Amino acid sequence: MAVIDLIKGRSSCRNFSDKSIDESIVNSIVEAGRLAPSAKNRQPWRFIIISEENRKNRLLEACFGADVIKTADKIVAVCTTNINYVMPNGQNAHDMDLSIATSFMMLQAEHEGLGSCIVTTYNEEMIRELLTVPFSMRVYCLLALGYKGDTAEIKKERKSFQDVHNMEHW
Repeated sequence: MAVIDLIKGRSSCRNFSDKSIDESIVNSIVEAGRLAPSAKNRQPWRFIIISEENRKNRLLEACFGADVIKTADKIVAVCTTNINYVMPNGQNAHDMDLSIATSFMMLQAEHEGLGSCIVTTYNEEMIRELLTVPFSMRVYCLLALGYKGDTAEIKKERKSFQDVHNMEHW
């Protein structure tokens, strides 16, 4: 399948089935994140896979009861190892780097026939403690993974190509 078709077919999945994800598939998703480009090739990421029920239940509490955490088979905590690197334009490099890595993982999940959903609303201190994330690191986001459950198809509303595309100037 062409990458553009994966992009068009992907949407945030908020209801997962009970089917377990094979370790080899999880590894391929993490590998996609590992291979993502990063500023100055710093590769400022660590990926923590959460699948143990007790830990997932505690994670659910840290995510304020987010339904997507309840039904996901696996959750990837996307962490950054280099929170102090700032690009010459003043932006934190890790924001861009981890966004790219997470996007690569979502596309690999789609390729593997899985659904995914980014979770960004959580108590970071609770998650850091639960996953023993070092003080010098941040939990950038959580990526819920699983086989897609029974959901009504959600139409993705997107601006037209003409609305977002300019040549040479605004």
